[in-house]
Amino acid sequence: MASLHVDIASFRYDTTRPLFDGTVAFGGLDATLHTASTIPEIFSGLTAGRFDVAEFGLTYYLRALDAGAGLVALPVFPNRVFRHSCVFVNTRKGIRGPEDLIGRTIGEFGMYGQDSGVWAKGILSDEYGFAPEKNRWILGGLETPLPAPFEFTTHPHPDDVEITLAPAGRTLADMLDRGEIDVLFSANAPTPYLAGSPNIAPLFPDHEARERDWYRRTGIFPMMHTIATSRGLLESHPGLAQRLYQGFSEAKNAAAESYRDMRRLYQVTTMVPWMNDLFEENHKLFPHDWWPYGVDSNRTALETYLRYHDEQGLSAVPRTVDELFVAELRNT
Repeated sequence: MASLHVDIASFRYDTTRPLFDGTVAFGGLDATLHTASTIPEIFSGLTAGRFDVAEFGLTYYLRALDAGAGLVALPVFPNRVFRHSCVFVNTRKGIRGPEDLIGRTIGEFGMYGQDSGVWAKGILSDEYGFAPEKNRWILGGLETPLPAPFEFTTHPHPDDVEITLAPAGRTLADMLDRGEIDVLFSANAPTPYLAGSPNIAPLFPDHEARERDWYRRTGIFPMMHTIATSRGLLESHPGLAQRLYQGFSEAKNAAAESYRDMRRLYQVTTMVPWMNDLFEENHKLFPHDWWPYGVDSNRTALETYLRYHDEQGLSAVPRTVDELFVAELRNT
């Protein structure tokens, strides 16, 4: 095990930065850490075999399983975001709330059913009766034209959902700003909105309050990504899954502990004003481990995601939480 070299890829988050800076190591492994300028580059690197272990979006992982890929996940979730905030509307289209999302032209970044979109559509359906099939969907790049949907994954969708590609050379951010699409589902905020365009607004201006209320009622802090690797690699190297899980867990725990330590110094290590007040407010809602790894502590969230994925016509077969993860880590 000591001589095993493993190429590991992830975006640099608080949850993974201790691995990149050497504060935390994967014990007993000769690990090389990789990252990329965009997260899809990491996903495509895993599917192309450039990385042995890598961050992978949940829907990409499920689609890979449906396509017969020999991958398996570790119950590690480096990326989480509440997703009431990921829906933007053109302010001239008379959209005042989710009840107005009927018969609309909606843009979605990269593919139909990217992870943030799966969560947002599912939440809107559960809470407000949203029906994706009652709208027209346009896929494209957010800030850079995307000639075709991501080539490193499959593209299932229900037959009753109308899907087309954005016109050549066009971006979804610009189309929303101009009113050529009514709504945008996006993991990233569109640049015109950040620049102050009066034509774009979030569907939920009060999204934080709604997300906090949703968490209180459901206990779900949505995960976007997991960590995936080859089943063959793990079978060839017993104990590797546990070493990887331990390294990722120690890195996440180190990041969380740094925030706890900085309570004494009012979070002085961050440039965000009133960060300490935000941490204290969040501490009331998340008094313990607010970013858990493992299967059992994430079972409700994962079951909900699997239900959304299936209801949205993205799954070839229904799946259970336990079958997603390597067997030796299912009791975590």
